[in-house]
Amino acid sequence: MSGIHMTVSGAPESEAGGAPLVLLHGFGGSGHAWDGVVARLPERVRVITVDLPGHGKSLDSDGRGGAGRMAKAILAALDEAGVTAFHIAGHSMGGAVAALIAMRAGERVKSLTLLAPGGMAREINADLLARYAKAQSAAEIRASLAEMSAPGFVLPEAVIDGFVSERARPGALEALQETYQAMFPDGPEHGQGVLPGDALAALEMPVFVIWGLADTVLPCPSPAALPASFAFSVLPELGHMLPEEAPQIVAGVLAQAISEPS
Repeated sequence: MSGIHMTVSGAPESEAGGAPLVLLHGFGGSGHAWDGVVARLPERVRVITVDLPGHGKSLDSDGRGGAGRMAKAILAALDEAGVTAFHIAGHSMGGAVAALIAMRAGERVKSLTLLAPGGMAREINADLLARYAKAQSAAEIRASLAEMSAPGFVLPEAVIDGFVSERARPGALEALQETYQAMFPDGPEHGQGVLPGDALAALEMPVFVIWGLADTVLPCPSPAALPASFAFSVLPELGHMLPEEAPQIVAGVLAQAISEPS
């Protein structure tokens, strides 16, 4: 068994309207990042929320490290669960993982939705992510997440408490350091690893990308920087934490993605 934690919610398989929706959170978080989004999705949708390897309840699972290892392990976990076809969405690092899954198993992926995804360009705020990876106290975590979010956005105390509890588990901070280092194959000073543009452009399923213009972690690119086939939406007043900052908008994009013919 892979040890990857997956939470299934929404419509039962027998009543779901089509393939399930798989959700992948960002670096340093857990599947709970999607709670507000899941609550706003149509009831007919079956949702599979994944804790990335080395995160949350997948702390000691297979696939810890970089996005490539995570993608391979999550595909194997979906195989174990008997999930043959699915829609997939990923935020930040989870976006890079989702894109890699789409590249490796394109015939199984009905749609791909990327929220401020990693791996699109070298530019990344490595210093902020380094501080975030080491943050343990509520104050440290809150400060890092505030820097990642649009001005004025405040996460509820219960969410911060969840981060504190997860990071207090033995080995949790070490796993984050392992993942952080894997993000930067040439060292943080040279930026993040970049996904192959030709493979992204060759994806045949519908691809939706949304990005906050006030993103301080991964700068919002120009439309020309992404494949022309991608449906790209820029959100002017939002930061990096899109599932938490704008769950209604994200749920709307996902509802559109899973209703598009593939």
